[in-house]
Amino acid sequence: MIFDDPVAASRFLTIITLSFHIIYATIGVGVPLLIMIAQWIGIKRNDEHYLLMARRWSKGFIVPVAVGVVTGTAIGLQLSLLWPSFMELAGNVIALPLFMETFAFFFEAIFLGIYLYTWDRFDNPKKHFLLLIPVAIGGAMSAFFITIVNSFMNSPQGFDLVNGQIVNVNPLAAMFTPAMPTKVTHVIVTAYMTIAFLMAAIAAFRLLKGSNHVYHKKALYLTMKIGLIFSIATAIIGDFSGKYLAAYQPEKLAAAEWHFETEGAAPLLMWGLLDEDTQEVSYALKVPYALSILAHGDPMAEVIGLNEFPKEVQPPLIIHYYFDSMVSIGVFMMGLALLYWFGIRMGWAFVKSKWFRWIIVLGAPLSFLAIEFGWWMAEVGRYPWILRGLLTIQDAATTSEYVGIISILFILLYFVLGVGTVVVLRRMFKNNPIEKDITKYEGGGPS
Repeated sequence: MIFDDPVAASRFLTIITLSFHIIYATIGVGVPLLIMIAQWIGIKRNDEHYLLMARRWSKGFIVPVAVGVVTGTAIGLQLSLLWPSFMELAGNVIALPLFMETFAFFFEAIFLGIYLYTWDRFDNPKKHFLLLIPVAIGGAMSAFFITIVNSFMNSPQGFDLVNGQIVNVNPLAAMFTPAMPTKVTHVIVTAYMTIAFLMAAIAAFRLLKGSNHVYHKKALYLTMKIGLIFSIATAIIGDFSGKYLAAYQPEKLAAAEWHFETEGAAPLLMWGLLDEDTQEVSYALKVPYALSILAHGDPMAEVIGLNEFPKEVQPPLIIHYYFDSMVSIGVFMMGLALLYWFGIRMGWAFVKSKWFRWIIVLGAPLSFLAIEFGWWMAEVGRYPWILRGLLTIQDAATTSEYVGIISILFILLYFVLGVGTVVVLRRMFKNNPIEKDITKYEGGGPS
């Protein structure tokens, strides 16, 4: 069994924890920006519907923020319990962003509390709006600092390793690694995109369930437009991420693309089936020159093949499916948002149809799945390293025989937190539909 092996059990619990936490982390980063945009539009247009969006979203935001505290604490605890050698080796180097991430979260939470408490207490609504700026900054900086830690794990620097001891530590150099720019921007931008599509799905669902209020129509139009903008930004950043992998982690790129032999004018393979013995790929969608363009921006450029690397440092080939799933969902959501936006502009009736709105509803779980696939590719694709080139997962893991028991307890905790989140949010908004909150504005908008 997996729980009989401390290393396997530690990996299992870590990926479960990260997969659960990333849902709340994404909400914590993405929702404040949407609240800001909705409230700013409401102030500029004197539109009660957009102001109510900001108010209702901020009320619901409290619940995942509270749960995110628990899951974030679990990650910090597990780093010490499950990966003691990693913390011993790298803790002194990368402790600063770990501390700053906690500070950023409290910064966000404090101003969120003030923002909620002072609603309707300002004569000038623009002054109240200003309280959202530190909330949004805190959410983004929380993601910034924790992603810096992950970037360090992918491209460790800022120290010298002499006889197994860390010396000449430079915390700033450890923070600003080659992996940092693409990883940080990708995490933050995809959070904004995912939350925009989540809010769009909620609005579309309410419309499908018979609440034909203009509030939901405005919410759907606004969030789909925001989702389109950030999905395009995600695609651009994804291109830079591919070039980072080609330069610094070519084995991960090669494994993700099932690219075994070094060659120029390399095609990009989507999906397919692999015969690992012969390294033959069948039933794949082959895009000519695309891998060379992704890796180097040149359709004729040479891309290093996986066979150039020793077997023991080759990432698991399953990351090919993680990469394909992430990209496929991202392209699908960008196309869906573009079709909706263009359809509204052109007056196409089908973008208001039930079947199209159900596709928008489906976009919420798909977007979160894309986030999960992206993280699985990043973390599984670094195997066998926990600290690339320096410390393997096997050497970093605990040898405790109690990891299996701990895993069961944490899984039960996540189940309770997940179900509790859904129940509380459902009751909160079911008992307070938008019709109860509308006080003064009734008007048009995108229909």
